[in-house]
Amino acid sequence: MGLLAGHHALVTGGGTGIGAAIVKTLAGAGASVSIIGRRKPLLDEVASTLPKAKAIVADVTREVDCVAMVNTARAAFGPVDIVVANAGAAESVPFRKIDVAHWQRMLDVNLTGAVLTARAALADLTREAPDTARRIVFIASTAGLKGYPYVAAYCAAKHGVVGLARALSVELSANGVTVNAVCPGYTDTPLLEKSVQTITAKTSRSAKATRDALARDNPHGRLVRPEEVAQTVLWLCSPAAGSISGQAIAIAGGQV
Repeated sequence: MGLLAGHHALVTGGGTGIGAAIVKTLAGAGASVSIIGRRKPLLDEVASTLPKAKAIVADVTREVDCVAMVNTARAAFGPVDIVVANAGAAESVPFRKIDVAHWQRMLDVNLTGAVLTARAALADLTREAPDTARRIVFIASTAGLKGYPYVAAYCAAKHGVVGLARALSVELSANGVTVNAVCPGYTDTPLLEKSVQTITAKTSRSAKATRDALARDNPHGRLVRPEEVAQTVLWLCSPAAGSISGQAIAIAGGQV
C-alpha cells in the first residue's frame, strides 16, 4: 500500500516536464491519476507506463473543458481527492511591446486555468470524506514571488496564483482541504528549452551559454530537476502535511 493508495489525483499539464514528473510520483505513491493536457499522444505515453492512469484531453482555459475533464476523471476513478493545477506557459517580451492578446494569453493559461480547474473539482474536494486527505496544489513559479524582466504578464499571472492559493486556503479550511502553491525556479523541462531557444534567437549567446546563465540564477549553480518539484507536491499531498496550507514554497536553491 502506497502513501496515497485509494486517492484520486487530477494533474493538468501532465504530459511533459514538471507535470509528467508529478503524475509519475503520485502514481508511484499509489494514487489513481487523471492526466490532463492538450496533446493526446504525450498523455497516452505517460499513462501507458502507470497502473491506474487515465489520459484526458482538455484545454484548461475553457470552462466547459474543465467541467468535462472532471466528469471523465470521476467516471474513471471516483471523486477527485487531489488537484494539481500545473498547466502553464511563459512568453517573453519587453513591457513596452506587450499587447492585450499577449497579456490575456498569459492570464488565461496560468491564472484563469488554475481557477477553472479548482472550481470544476470543488464539489469533489469539499465532500464529506473525513478519512481522505483533500488537497489543491498550484504550480506557480519564483515569478510569483519576485520580478523578472521581459515576462511582466507571466509574473503578474503567477503572483495571482499565489494569491489564489492563500485565499482558498482560508476559505476551504473548514472543509478539510489544504491549498498551497509550489514555486520552482528555472527547471530543466521542455518549457525551459523553448525559453533557451527564444533567448538564443534574440542574442548572440549559444544555447549552452544561455542554459548556464539560467542555472546560475540558482545559488546551487544548477537547474531544478522536475523530480524535486514532484517530491514536494507528494509531501504536500501526504498526511504529514495536513497542517500545511496557504504556503508558497520556493524550490530554487535559496534564490528567493
